[in-house]
Amino acid sequence: MNKPLLAALATLAVTGVGVAPAAASPAAPAARAVSFAGTVALSNCSGSVVRLPASEDDDPALVMSNGHCLETGFPAAGEVVVDQPSSRTFGLLNASGTRVGTLRAGRIAYATMTDTDVSLYRLTSTYAQIRSTYGISPLTLNDTRPAAGTAITVVSGYWKRTYACNVDGFAYRLKEGEWTWKDSVRYTSACQTIGGTSGSPVVDNATGKVVAVNNTGNEDGGRCTDNNPCEVAEDGTVTVRKGINYAQETYRIPACFGPDSKLDLSRSGCVLPKP
Repeated sequence: MNKPLLAALATLAVTGVGVAPAAASPAAPAARAVSFAGTVALSNCSGSVVRLPASEDDDPALVMSNGHCLETGFPAAGEVVVDQPSSRTFGLLNASGTRVGTLRAGRIAYATMTDTDVSLYRLTSTYAQIRSTYGISPLTLNDTRPAAGTAITVVSGYWKRTYACNVDGFAYRLKEGEWTWKDSVRYTSACQTIGGTSGSPVVDNATGKVVAVNNTGNEDGGRCTDNNPCEVAEDGTVTVRKGINYAQETYRIPACFGPDSKLDLSRSGCVLPKP
């Protein structure tokens, strides 16, 4: 996983890497088109206010981050968290990255680190209330799989920093320590995400929709260890790509939610892991 915040700060201190805006080239017009509006800062990670393609304005809003960003710690391999109480808060950002308000969760709707690495919080505010109070609309989850070569931007609400690159390809299986993820997005090398960017939305520059959630990268060239995920092909071949980062696709999420932002893992087409 992208390192927890304290480890990230230590790395920044040792390497001298700053937290200046945007690892992407300022000359890239596609990257400039993606803003911070609707992203959030967690206590240790990044996230975003997201809507489903069929969401209504009066539905409770959802915040998406990583499973490994849960306030209760990393879910174990095979563990799925569903409909648990939460009062976690999120700092809501506007287009320029300024914090304009605080949102609060009522429930953890869903979280896991099995097959994917995602958490979805159900807020105490509706999409309409957030728009009325702050003038900010949610990001929309795309319900189709991204394509290789897609120009993307990883938007970190924690660091108020963006990373622009492309979808390089997909890992059939991505294995890191005890966890295994399916069909993960592999970035081209320009997206050098760091600790604190975990949970950032990965935005398709052409559509403005979210296609994945940022979650990990191979830091040291290790093979399938914590902070050093490896790719496992369908035939079992293992590939290590030092310095390359990854995200988990999100197009499967909409099928698992019904009206009023309520999770229903029994819905037709829902393939998210079940408890």
